Amino acid sequence: MNSLQPSSLRCFVCGVQNPIGLHLRFFESEPGEVVADVIVPENYQGYPGIVHGGIVGAMLDEVAGRSQMGSGDATRFMFTARLNIRYRKNVPTGELLRLVGKAGEVKGRTASAASAIYNQQGNILAEAEAILVNVPEEMIQKTDLEELGWKIYPEESITTLD
Repeated sequence: MNSLQPSSLRCFVCGVQNPIGLHLRFFESEPGEVVADVIVPENYQGYPGIVHGGIVGAMLDEVAGRSQMGSGDATRFMFTARLNIRYRKNVPTGELLRLVGKAGEVKGRTASAASAIYNQQGNILAEAEAILVNVPEEMIQKTDLEELGWKIYPEESITTLD
């Protein structure tokens, strides 16, 4: 399947024009599963060569939420109500990482999701379980998605971290 999900302009994780953002591009690999590949630059490190735990958390949060987002006109916007992270191994800067989010159970306006970060060898480095809550309909109605820049961007339109 591998359909590209939309991005925004200023989001820290996916914002294409955020000069300090990660600029991740998320692909729906199958219904309820989202993936993204990233090489995190060293300016996001905590200890030398290790991605800061807060950045790890942000990536796990985003990929978990996007697994419940869906695609096309059925897009579901959600807030994270709870994120339980397990840091299993150091997440390195400068190496290719794979983020995977998988949708869990849906119960009315809430849903669960799981997410993980893997290294090139397929070893799990960090994982999370998320409880997500729908963004209230009145907030969505007040939000201009076009103003947020919420759309699919071609690769060349993304600001680089260099």
